[in-house]
Formats: sequence, C-alpha cells, structure tokens
Amino acid sequence: MTRDVILVTDIPDLPVRRGKVRDVYDLGDRLAIVATDRLSAFDVVMPTGIPQKGKVLTRLSAFWFDWLGDRVDHHLVKLILEPTDLPRPLREYADVLCGRTVIVRKAEVVPVECVVRGYLAGSGWKSYQADRTVCGITLPEGLRQCDKLPVPIFTPATKAATGHDENIAFDRAAAMCPPGVMATLRDRSIEVYQAAAEYARQRGVIIADTKFEWGLVDGKYLLIDEVLTPDSSRFWPADGYEPGRDQHSFDKQYVRNYLETLDWDKTPPGPELPPDVVANTTARYVEAYERLTGRRFEG
Repeated sequence: MTRDVILVTDIPDLPVRRGKVRDVYDLGDRLAIVATDRLSAFDVVMPTGIPQKGKVLTRLSAFWFDWLGDRVDHHLVKLILEPTDLPRPLREYADVLCGRTVIVRKAEVVPVECVVRGYLAGSGWKSYQADRTVCGITLPEGLRQCDKLPVPIFTPATKAATGHDENIAFDRAAAMCPPGVMATLRDRSIEVYQAAAEYARQRGVIIADTKFEWGLVDGKYLLIDEVLTPDSSRFWPADGYEPGRDQHSFDKQYVRNYLETLDWDKTPPGPELPPDVVANTTARYVEAYERLTGRRFEG
C-alpha cells in the first residue's frame, strides 16, 4: 500500500467491512468510513486505483452533508483532516486516514438504494428504448438520450455487496421495508435531489441522476454513506449539454465508456486501466469537486 494510491487499509484489532470502495471500521456506537482509491465499474472493482479519488469522495460528501444540514438529518459526525481529529487508537494511521475518513453514527441500513433520475441516461435510457418505461414508470414518447425528464423519477435498486445491483419497481422496494417507509424515503430523496440539482446548475453542473442511502438511528431515518459524489451520481457540464447523445461527464461514466471498448464481459477480474484513463479520471473527479464547492482541491 503506497501513500499515493490507497487500495486497501489495514487497522489491526478493529472489525472491518469492506465494500466496493470503502473500508468501514466499527468503533462501537460510531463507524470510521474510509474511502479508498478503488474504483468500481459495472459493479466490478478495478485492479487499478485512481489517485486522490477517495479524498475527493470524502470531502465532497462532507460538503453536501453540511450544505443539506438544514434540509435533512444525516449520519456525519466529523470529517477527519488532521491527526488530532482521529480517535486515539487510529492516530498512528493518520498518514493513510486523514482526508479520506469520516466518523459517522452507526445506522440500520435500509436495504434499498434510493435512485433519483432527472435525465434519461444509463440503464434508464436502455430500459426506455426497450418499452418506454424505467423501473415500471411509463414515460412520454419521443424522448432522446439524456433528455431532461418532465419531473424527476424515483427508481429504486437492490443493494448488492457483490455482483450487479438490480433496478426494481417501487412496490417491490416498498415490500422490503416497514409500511410507509419507502414512500417517505422516495419523497425525501426527490426533495434532496431537486435542491442539490438547482444549486449545482448555478455552479455549471447538471446532476443527471444520483443514488441515496438511508439508515435508521434512534427511530429516525438519516441520510448515510456518500452523497452526491462522482461515484454515486452523473455529473455533466451544463455548458456542453446537448440531448440526443452521450454527455461529457465529471464522473466514472468516463471509465465505463472506456471499458465498453474492450473485449471484457463485465465479470471479475476487471482489466487494468491505462495511465491516461487513470489521469483523466482523477482530473474529472477533482473538477467536479472544485466546481461544486467553489474551493480548490488540496490533496
């Protein structure tokens, strides 16, 4: 493990759960979530890391949690930027953890990804081409690739620890939660998306779609995990937006597009990424951060 690209972290004596991108350490009533530089595309973790990616994800999520603080409850307790921000048992790992770690409240995670789409792209566009629906929602005729939808739509998905996530209809998502919960989370997700999309448009960024995760803490549903990052969203430059084609992006769609040119069946192991794809991906993530926050990214 180098300090330039962090693919995995190792903190002895702490329980850890490794996701596609994050290493989550159990601190008792809190979690330490560490965003590595791993990149997952088509739900397969690539063997090549993306420099600075974990830090961009962590800091952009922290920005959004702060920005959304008056609108929605969330799980963030502290963004770790300095060694003194860390709990004492973690301070000897500060050179790895600082800048890519948050301390959060532990939550009972809702087993559904709450996806909101404002534009017709990705798997939504493929589904629309097949039968004019997306996750059971019938859309108007004549829409083009990347067209803005009349209103944002809620298209939930299953959460897969390994393998591919699956888009599902609302009724199926609702059956996976206590009565009424999914309707509430649908409304909250759309509200958060609309507020963030309006803000981002003022910064020259279109948020085409995004996914939210929610968790239950002390009887309340909180926004958890990452929020409105290049990993969980499609970000397009507003000044180059033109429906009817794929868009330039500030997210990992760039990597997906590269992978589509390869003779790869989208199952593990993923292919190594060439240096130019790695460098361009870092640049896109950093640009997303700087446009949305108005701050210079300091790695």
